[in-house]
Amino acid sequence: MASPHAARVHAARVLVASNRGPVSYTLRDDGELEAARGGGGLVSGLSAIEGDTDSLWVCAALGDGDRAAVRRGVGEDGVRMLDIDAEVHAAAYNGIANSVLWFVHHMLYQTPLEPVFDVAFRRQWDAYRTYNRAFADALAAEAADGAAVLVQDYHLALVPGMLRELRPDLRISHFSHTPWAPVEYFRLLPDDIGAELLHGILGADRAGFLTRRWADAFGACCTAVVGGTGDTAVSVHGLGADADFLRERSHRPDVDERMTALRERIGGGGGESAGDRKTIVRVDRTELSKNIVRGLLAFRELLDARPEWRGRVVHMAFAYPSRQDLAVYRDYMTEVRRVADDINSRYGTPDWTPVALYLKDDFARSLAAYRLADVALVNPIRDGMNLVAKEVPVVSDHGCALVLSREAGAYEELGDDAITVNPYDVSATADALHRALTMPDAERAERTGRLAAAATALPPQQWFLDQLNALTSGEQGGG
Repeated sequence: MASPHAARVHAARVLVASNRGPVSYTLRDDGELEAARGGGGLVSGLSAIEGDTDSLWVCAALGDGDRAAVRRGVGEDGVRMLDIDAEVHAAAYNGIANSVLWFVHHMLYQTPLEPVFDVAFRRQWDAYRTYNRAFADALAAEAADGAAVLVQDYHLALVPGMLRELRPDLRISHFSHTPWAPVEYFRLLPDDIGAELLHGILGADRAGFLTRRWADAFGACCTAVVGGTGDTAVSVHGLGADADFLRERSHRPDVDERMTALRERIGGGGGESAGDRKTIVRVDRTELSKNIVRGLLAFRELLDARPEWRGRVVHMAFAYPSRQDLAVYRDYMTEVRRVADDINSRYGTPDWTPVALYLKDDFARSLAAYRLADVALVNPIRDGMNLVAKEVPVVSDHGCALVLSREAGAYEELGDDAITVNPYDVSATADALHRALTMPDAERAERTGRLAAAATALPPQQWFLDQLNALTSGEQGGG
């Protein structure tokens, strides 16, 4: 039976909950609101039930524009945006989700100095609870009897357990889009917090992960910390690239225009070798886990150890800003710039700039780079999946060699046809870049074909529907 304060509102049959929703709003100078549709695998996946009047996406208002939209009653059908107190959201999102849970699951702490779990941390954890409670209350109020609720990611790890208490009739899943930490690293968290986190997810009927490796790590943590996974089914759903969308979008006029500009940039304004220059492309948000600096250092070592590549290859690094409200991310962005500038000053010539660093997010330009790439460098320290590794082979015009970290979730599906690297080994990554650059055209084309087939085996809509079908057809579970 529902909590007394959770009065039914819309009686939705399928509900999705995530920190970020499918639409965002910006306040213009004239006070009017401008809406922008989001992208990504989750948005693409939910399009499988788009137009279904019985579905609802519950998300948070993330900025002043979003909050103004909620307060003015502006919104899209099928979306409920929660106006949670800005300070609560900041403490939950930046203080816990991005500065603790992200760091644990990606194993990013410099442990001689961090983490420090003190009184300030406990205050932030209280905010994280409050934030999760707001979602649980909203979902309980919106869900029809026996509805399916698909909760997304580490921001909302406590929601399933909270929602189970409010609405035991619901079928609930939780899906983790990140890696899951091994037991010894997960236990950096205070014992009670680690147990609370696990019990939160175990409130779900099903806990989903992108790869078997992350699912097994979650299971091991449950066994070590709370005695097992109980009635919760643990499943794996690998997220693939949306081939139809990517192929259509990558041949629009704006992408062609950017390809022309990128070719000019690769050529460096002329020179007899300009037409023969190869390209190494990476496209990432500037997150600590993406390992952009070591990728640049590997390129520097390639130029140093193999001078025959000087003037013959350009590293196009698309490093789009992420979480710049956190000092550690601003510092990382500064280091990315510094290393790129060092390479260019050390090796550059009047008609050749080795590193082309792009810091402004531009999806059309990213697609243009995908089409032009001879080599794609995807070398994260840890990554739940990494869709770039899957998108490049789909879009590539003439085949692209993939240099892939064994710590990316995509490695499980793409490793056989990629050149695999240890993300910490700069010298081995430099050797892998050389091997990729010298790969024969026929081999590169064959590998690209197999990579594209593997990358598109589970497109976002099918990924979402598989989870929904498993949830609605399975046995009722719970924590």
